Amino acid sequence: MYENKDNDSPIAPELIQWYRIHKRDLPWRHTADPYRIWISEIILQQTRVAQGLDYYIRFISRFPDIVSLAEADNDEVMKYWQGLGYYSRARNLHAAARFMAEKYAGRFPKTYKEVLGLKGIGEYTAAAICSFSYGLPYATVDGNVYRVLSRLFAIDTPIDSTQGKKLFSGLANELLDRKNPGEYNQALMEFGALHCLPRSPKCNECPLSGKCLAYAEGQTEKYPLKQTKAIVKPRYFNYFHIILEDKTWIHRRNGNDIWRNLYEFPLIETDREMNLDEIQKTPGYKELFTDINTLYNQIIPYVCRHVLSHRIINAKFYTIYISCSGEHLDAYKCIENSSIGDYAVARLTESYLEKVWQDILSKK
Repeated sequence: MYENKDNDSPIAPELIQWYRIHKRDLPWRHTADPYRIWISEIILQQTRVAQGLDYYIRFISRFPDIVSLAEADNDEVMKYWQGLGYYSRARNLHAAARFMAEKYAGRFPKTYKEVLGLKGIGEYTAAAICSFSYGLPYATVDGNVYRVLSRLFAIDTPIDSTQGKKLFSGLANELLDRKNPGEYNQALMEFGALHCLPRSPKCNECPLSGKCLAYAEGQTEKYPLKQTKAIVKPRYFNYFHIILEDKTWIHRRNGNDIWRNLYEFPLIETDREMNLDEIQKTPGYKELFTDINTLYNQIIPYVCRHVLSHRIINAKFYTIYISCSGEHLDAYKCIENSSIGDYAVARLTESYLEKVWQDILSKK
């Protein structure tokens, strides 16, 4: 493996030259403000740049600094995050902003240790902020970096193993351009995102091809290696948009799942896919609709799926009109139907509101 004895990176010149020609023009690359870089890095976790860009612009426009984010209401922060998914990111952003407002008087900390101590920030994000904003010599290691380095050195150690994480972290820090760590880190990640692709990497026009062991072996697509594949389990959600004249019912989701603090319609989760007749026989349905006179059931629901790294959510939305409310609806928040859009909801519910409910409203 490579050992950097001279404190010079053997790949930095080619990478940085490539980066200056091919890099994407993105707003967070025009600033050294650690707050804005932090927001961009959190948004881009599990999110493509094309999707995250608009969210970044809207978020920064509403919350331009730590204090404005810290002082915001939780529901408003979640609403601005709606559609991005992985909502724990927004909750952690908000908590970290409030912490910085109190402990650092609304200023972003300037040491790696302090940045790493903020809620929701791991080693990668701390390294990105510290190198991009302060020029501190910390290597960023994301999926793109794993791929580039595993190919350059033909590394057979799985990237998701304890040994692999330690190996790649050490190698990335050995290769780091300590004179220009921020631009080097961005160049390496951008190179992986645009050039050293998971499928069909652009090896024939690669500035590093002469140094790449995987290319010399003709096995670039073999790397990186993983030891495990996540088991994806299905879940079955049945939502009920219950309508009484101009009223409906929602509640804030609790617990520690990814949708905590988001709003949703009454939900009955089943252990398998069921039609409405089957759902109506479940204890959950009978309890929810006790003493409720149903005027109309939408027999054919709106169906959608949400694929996560470890779950596939199979969701059905039923629109149900009633003539009176029952006592079990008292556990939910009664709101005007017209105000549903004011509440932060998960992407599944947002899809239903956009594709079904707006169509129903337009026909009234």
